[in-house]
Amino acid sequence: MFLKKYIAYPFLYDDPSDLKCDFEILTDELASMIGLLRAFVNQNYLRDELEKINELVYHLNPSLRTFVSVTQDDLDWVYERYIFYKSENENLVKRFVIPQGGICSGYCHVIRSKFKSVVRLLYRHKQNGNEFDNILFNFFNLLSGYFFALAIKFNKDEGIAEKEFISKNY
Repeated sequence: MFLKKYIAYPFLYDDPSDLKCDFEILTDELASMIGLLRAFVNQNYLRDELEKINELVYHLNPSLRTFVSVTQDDLDWVYERYIFYKSENENLVKRFVIPQGGICSGYCHVIRSKFKSVVRLLYRHKQNGNEFDNILFNFFNLLSGYFFALAIKFNKDEGIAEKEFISKNY
């Protein structure tokens, strides 16, 4: 079958109904994407901020397997940053927008969407009878909003106008 010395991650062969490994893979992917986004950011304060966000995501990574090590203070800090970017750009977005723009904005849109996938996975994990601190729901929902607000900021900084999306379904 396979040799243990070649295994990329020891939990990859856990029971498929156990979503802990899937959660860890998703959060690792998100941390990698945030690191990639950071490489394209020129503002030092924002590079530092993204590094801190990335560290928080890695602290969140083992939360289902071990314990939740992030705090309400961490959540409050992310919320403050989210409100800062949201208020800076509140006149630019009134409805749904097409997820497009510059490189940084594009990465932010992919990241915010992936954070919604984490929320959905957490919900399935909870529905399967597993308990965990609800701060995880708050963190991952907030991080999705944070990266949306950051996407709008990056487009604004690059002079790229948001394009409203008008659904044919609603």
